[in-house]
Amino acid sequence: MPLRAFRIAYDGTDYHGFQRQPDVSTVEDAIFDALRALDVLDSDAHKPDGYAAAGRTDAGVSALAQTIALESPDWLAPRALNAELPADIRAWAAADAPAEFHATHRASRREYTYHLYAPSAEDEGVAPAVDDDRFHAACEALSGSHDVHNLTPDDRNTERSLALEATRDGDYLVVTVSAGGFARELVRRLVSLARAVGTGESPPAKIGRVLEPEPLPGHEGIAPAPAEPLVLTDVRYPDLAFEIDEAAAESARAVFDRRRIDRRTGARVAGQVADGIR
Repeated sequence: MPLRAFRIAYDGTDYHGFQRQPDVSTVEDAIFDALRALDVLDSDAHKPDGYAAAGRTDAGVSALAQTIALESPDWLAPRALNAELPADIRAWAAADAPAEFHATHRASRREYTYHLYAPSAEDEGVAPAVDDDRFHAACEALSGSHDVHNLTPDDRNTERSLALEATRDGDYLVVTVSAGGFARELVRRLVSLARAVGTGESPPAKIGRVLEPEPLPGHEGIAPAPAEPLVLTDVRYPDLAFEIDEAAAESARAVFDRRRIDRRTGARVAGQVADGIR
């Protein structure tokens, strides 16, 4: 069968990451279950022929453009896959891929976006003020080619060429991080370090120390920022031309618009409770 690539969007809140793990719910498990229900994957098969994914995402991390590829019949359009996927996982575009295509290795660039709550004035009891100039300077210092061994649990292949940008949107800094590939927890630790510099919790010189060859002692380590504000927003493939499945895309927009409303409502409820405790 021909090789096809699919763009997959998902809300990672209720999943223990993308990649399959024993005894916990993952996005990849849900995709494989859908393929079995469609008789594209045999019930006893480990994974589809030709299968690969653009990369892992940690527990709680969401995606707009996770990409999988597999040998699939011509009728397997995104809308067909959505018929068997849970509502919080939606395929929305597809592309024909060359026989030698590998969704992990052929990606030329990956991009993550982190929605950091970073008020410019102190939110008492919730978050300290973040100075935008200090935060932007931290992003600039972290951009470029570095060995990021102090910003990941990985112990090999830790050299990365990074680009960090941040845009102010009300009380949030929308942080975009792009690279050819990412080590585990790297984006969340980059954001955590930039935030510490932006709030004055850490001096700018801390960045230089983190990027040095010597390991950081445990008490100086950089903890990852929370996972839920992180989204895999783009994976680029120079040799693929994705075609949007309009019916599938409309379904995906409806699902995520509904979730946006639900979470706004939840925020209002939590706000009433918080404001009432005085």
